[in-house]
Amino acid sequence: MKRNYKILVLVLLMAAASCSFTTKTFNDPNKDKLLIDLITYVLERGHYDAKSVDDNFSKEVYKDYLASIDPLRRFFYEDDVKEFAAYENKIDDQIKNKDLTFFDLTHTKLLERTKEVRDIYREILAEPFDYSEEEDINTDYEEVEYVNTREDLKERWRKQLKFTTLSAFYDKKQDQEKSLKNDPEFKVKSDEELEKEARESTLTSMEEYFDFTEDLDRQDYFSVYINAIVEEFDPHTFYFAPQEKDRFDIAMSGKLEGIGARLQKKSDYITIVEIISGGPAWLTDKLAEGDVILKVKQEDEKEAVNVVGMRVDDAVKLIKGPKDSKVTLTVKKKVLGNIEEITIVRDVVEIEETYAKSALVRKNDREFGVINLPKFYFNMENYNERNAASDVKQEIIRLKKQGMQGLVLDLRNNGGGSLKTVVDIAGLFIEKGPIVQVKSKEEGQEILEDKDPSILWDGPLVILVNELSASASEILAAAMQDYKRAIIIGSKQTYGKGTVQNVIDLNQTVRSNEYGDLGALKLTTQKFYRVNGGSTQLEGVKSDVVVPDRYSYIDIGEKDYENPLPWDQIDAAKYKIWNGYIDYEEAIQKSKKRMAESAQLNLIAENAKWVKDQSSDDIYPLNYTAYVAKREATQEEAKRFDAISGYTSNLTYESLPYEVQLYANDTILKEKRDRWHKSLTSDVYVEEAINVLDDIKVNNIQKRKVATIKN
Repeated sequence: MKRNYKILVLVLLMAAASCSFTTKTFNDPNKDKLLIDLITYVLERGHYDAKSVDDNFSKEVYKDYLASIDPLRRFFYEDDVKEFAAYENKIDDQIKNKDLTFFDLTHTKLLERTKEVRDIYREILAEPFDYSEEEDINTDYEEVEYVNTREDLKERWRKQLKFTTLSAFYDKKQDQEKSLKNDPEFKVKSDEELEKEARESTLTSMEEYFDFTEDLDRQDYFSVYINAIVEEFDPHTFYFAPQEKDRFDIAMSGKLEGIGARLQKKSDYITIVEIISGGPAWLTDKLAEGDVILKVKQEDEKEAVNVVGMRVDDAVKLIKGPKDSKVTLTVKKKVLGNIEEITIVRDVVEIEETYAKSALVRKNDREFGVINLPKFYFNMENYNERNAASDVKQEIIRLKKQGMQGLVLDLRNNGGGSLKTVVDIAGLFIEKGPIVQVKSKEEGQEILEDKDPSILWDGPLVILVNELSASASEILAAAMQDYKRAIIIGSKQTYGKGTVQNVIDLNQTVRSNEYGDLGALKLTTQKFYRVNGGSTQLEGVKSDVVVPDRYSYIDIGEKDYENPLPWDQIDAAKYKIWNGYIDYEEAIQKSKKRMAESAQLNLIAENAKWVKDQSSDDIYPLNYTAYVAKREATQEEAKRFDAISGYTSNLTYESLPYEVQLYANDTILKEKRDRWHKSLTSDVYVEEAINVLDDIKVNNIQKRKVATIKN
């Protein structure tokens, strides 16, 4: 189960900084061997807790790599795995000798099996399924064995495809019943027709998936192999192939240079799936979701490049480009089907969802502010460009102009980001002092401090967290908790990631490189500690007021991964507890009492337990009658939790004046904010945060002292 959260590692984009290594000459003419040599060199020299590459290491790489390339055990045969097993204790030696025999064997075999499976699923989906059979499927794929024969492999795929199609068939029948109820003239389709449509839907999904895998080249699979190696050091050390590094940079900065459209390959066609608000494509108003890009022409080239059948990443490379350059797209329009040539001037596109946003709410004739911070973003090339700290500062200034008397900082689902932005944001709330302690293998211990005695916000502060608040989020929450500057409301503990990563550009670590972009390595180089000396590694930050949420019973934290670094502690730094409140503990106790008595939170807790129980049920019937009975029983049980989504507080949230002015020209932004405000109205956690702000009494002597410092 621990490997099921592999994707989450990519969502938790942690601290990135610069790191240098003495350059070394790598003479191997093979790019894959160069990468192996280079990455192991960087790991040995730079990782905070470098592991011995031995037989035990080899066994773990072997296990995790096979789980990565065939997680559902739907491709390899038992005989294949027996052949692979000859290398189970030899991968460490192959790494040291830059020997790629094991990778080459598994890669070749996977391509062979993938081609075989494509014939199998097409054969299966060509005929109707018999839903009267009494059979079931076990979806706990870690427990199933590898198959021995082609017949066994076909049977495994038959059950999986039948399960997928059965679900689609059931949904189509339900939709038809609803349509007939609303329209007596509705043309009813037979079960045979609906079953065929369901199989065709499954076939389309399978074709799209296998088209995607066919677009993958050797380097894509080799990246998977490298990551099976580097993740044995810890869960957050990760190799970025060149295009993945670009996506990482965009995620951290929230910016890209291009036309501002998200693309997806459907069949052989590059299709626009989203137009980014405010971007060049949005401003031209000539492109729309569903349009298909056929050709791409640069302004300095005579001929357009046909992108039909091209990998989506390669098409994106052609369409992206520097600010103020032009690109001409040959587009087949979704609505009329006509073909047009559309020229767009590229620009810097800001992905609005990355950035901090704020809202104003009134309670008991008092104004309170809410700032949502999705991540601690920054520009990796120039920190002084837009970053999380400067944006939070600006939002606080705007909220203060509207008479804000208390602030909620929402760090839920915030997976981290830049350490520097954490220190800068913490400094907005305290006079000065240590924010976090950082320990390196080579450089020892360092204290990162806020040295600015001024305070931007000296009023009541509540920070919201959950199990997915990680890394930089935990540093900020921990510092504000240790200073008793903020009351932390949220999960029993946060994610528990107490390590710092640096992103190493592998191209900068070699003296010469003939192979083009080598990508980057996100490398764990430090651990961080609270100002009280404790680590957040594994333990996270424990909320002052613990409230249940949907993640309460799900194994989702650092402790649930393989190879996490251990918890430890160091000496506390010297810091002075904030004395700006006169009833800090009393406000916490009042909140705990309200939360214990909240019918909504009790229902959420029950729902979290129920979801946990449901997720542990791995056996599903493939008989239609039994499947319907199970689905309907589950739906009936779930009805008692309908009140969760129907909950509404009596609070109303609104945008600040500067955003309201933007709405005249940006209706998409207005729609996004309207949806956010609606979600806040039904958010019991934000409601309680506002209640706590309303409870807290501020020490006026402290406020006068702060005013004196500022003057």
